Amino acid sequence: MQLVATTFHGLEEILADEIRTLGAEEVTPLRRAVKFQGDKAMLYRCNYELRTAIRILKPFYHFTARSERQLYHKIYTYNWAMHLDSSLTFAITANVHSHYFRHSQYVALKMKDAIVDQFRKKIGKRPSVDSKNPQIRFNIHVNDDEFSISLDSTGQSLHRRGYRDLGHQAPLNEVLSAGMLKLAGYDGSQTLLDPMCGTGTNLFEALMIAKKIPTGFYRKDTYCFQSWKDYDETLFSEIKENADGNMTTTSAKIIGGDNNPSAYRITLETIDELVLGNDIEVNRKPYQRNKPEVEPGLLMMNPPYGERLKINDITSFYKMIGDTMKQNFPGWQAWIISSNLEALKHIGLKPSKKHILFNGPLECRYLKFDLYTGRKEKYKG
Repeated sequence: MQLVATTFHGLEEILADEIRTLGAEEVTPLRRAVKFQGDKAMLYRCNYELRTAIRILKPFYHFTARSERQLYHKIYTYNWAMHLDSSLTFAITANVHSHYFRHSQYVALKMKDAIVDQFRKKIGKRPSVDSKNPQIRFNIHVNDDEFSISLDSTGQSLHRRGYRDLGHQAPLNEVLSAGMLKLAGYDGSQTLLDPMCGTGTNLFEALMIAKKIPTGFYRKDTYCFQSWKDYDETLFSEIKENADGNMTTTSAKIIGGDNNPSAYRITLETIDELVLGNDIEVNRKPYQRNKPEVEPGLLMMNPPYGERLKINDITSFYKMIGDTMKQNFPGWQAWIISSNLEALKHIGLKPSKKHILFNGPLECRYLKFDLYTGRKEKYKG
């Protein structure tokens, strides 16, 4: 069957490589997604193991429509009892890019109306809508007049790993963090230092890579596919057992630091809750005081952009970042993500690689700097 894994802009090739590693066939990167062929076991594995996927969709119905009447009719005539019954709750998400249909909420509403009208006519009862925690999720994607409806096998987004209290705000989405680590070539064997770690997302994602912990290992939410009519509990248990059996120990150094007392406390609480012991080391000190006594590795940073966190002189702050990298981290590879393109120029070093990523709605540059002693090379933008 055809499956589609969604992701963030800039991570499509990384996700495609992950999916190939799991053994899927006909893997093709798309825009913010990857399509591929796989069986039920592959669908379960993708949800439980992929690091850079947001959702796993199973397309099942394609049609064209150019009016409200055509849209309603095409959805009403499909046999929804194959996926849904009146005892289950459901929700619909819509992605619309069309000259004929302007609003995603309107398309989702018409789809909902057609589904419940069919159930009322056939059996006199209708399934209920639960927008927050439905048992069945549908996704409707509109490209001009072409419609594709999928079952969302995931439910709550795959970035919700389960290792952190949902009340804690993280400056980086877990999927984005995992993608950044993979773009940087992190495989779990290198030293990793994030001296502006916030609540520790890069640290925990690095540890999961290093110890081969499946992304679903700590997950508290159930997956939507567990409410499907063809759900195979035995198969899913076997997949989890096999993936969990590949977990290992690591001697790699994973170090974080942050001068914010609240972020520092939250990171320590998560380490204690997960009983990680000495797997992650954190300190509370300003970035410029970091002079690592470990072998060079990867230096990763998500500094303030001047958006969510305000700094009076953001350009001087970024200049300090660059000066400290050069003075304190010779031999390291530094990776920095920021949406403040002007401030990035003041790092004063020439990047050897550039990627465009999005942190929420903010378009960012993710830059690699090879650090060495000697003449400073200016970053031209």
